[in-house]
Amino acid sequence: MIIPYAAGGGVDVIGRAVAAAMSEQLGQGVVVVNRDGAGGTLGFNALASAPADGYTLGAGPTTPISSSPYLVKGVRYRVESFEYICQVFENVFSIAVAPDSRFKSARELLAAAAANPGSVSYGHAGVGSIPHLSMENLADVLKLKFQGVPFRGDAPMLQVLLRGDLDFAVAGLSSLRGQNLRILAIFADERHPQQPEVPIAKELGVATSVPPGFNGVYAPKGVRANIREALESACAKAVQSDTVRHTVANTGQTVRYLTGAQFRARTEADYAFKGELLRRLGLGGQ
Repeated sequence: MIIPYAAGGGVDVIGRAVAAAMSEQLGQGVVVVNRDGAGGTLGFNALASAPADGYTLGAGPTTPISSSPYLVKGVRYRVESFEYICQVFENVFSIAVAPDSRFKSARELLAAAAANPGSVSYGHAGVGSIPHLSMENLADVLKLKFQGVPFRGDAPMLQVLLRGDLDFAVAGLSSLRGQNLRILAIFADERHPQQPEVPIAKELGVATSVPPGFNGVYAPKGVRANIREALESACAKAVQSDTVRHTVANTGQTVRYLTGAQFRARTEADYAFKGELLRRLGLGGQ
């Protein structure tokens, strides 16, 4: 199972739990291999070119599939390059500030940005990432301008935020656990069960927000139907296991199971949405 990000992160931790649970269902070992780099595209390139025999899988978010082909040179795959086995969980992103921030609410932050365009800074996980697109979409809809600062990951970004050199950060809820940060808003369709008091983007006037990160299991295109069905069954049962559910909950994420067909349809829709959004924002969409 190829995980396209470094060991130790939320995607890796949950991916390993899924691998262990699927191993029990399949009756054979599932070895995890981290192929990180280039925003996850190295791992997905490797998966797309692997033999379609059912013995090589991938686990991770759809962002390298739905966004990266528009932005990253050298991507050799597209949405149709994979078999979609099942969606496992959603990675929800949020606006967070340091505990001593002058902003006590999201509306105060937005008001400051409106009063002084470009003066309010925020950190994100790179151009084209869901945190970046979520914030730039909000800015576009509300006619605001922020100063975005890209980072290689949430950990170094949050250190800068706590040091006082950023006004806020857009990060996954899983990255905020134990960080003593205040969450001002969440990018989701409904309020998060673990943060019921925090408003969502729609409540701030953003009718169409960027969807959360969809994370699941994939195989190379062309896997035989009977093998794909066996993998889908194993994945569905793995998502229901205590191991996966506890791991997802402990990282602050939400289990959101979808069948392979549903997962593929959602990824195709997100790919089309991201292309339109990137063109609207002038970020290199084709």
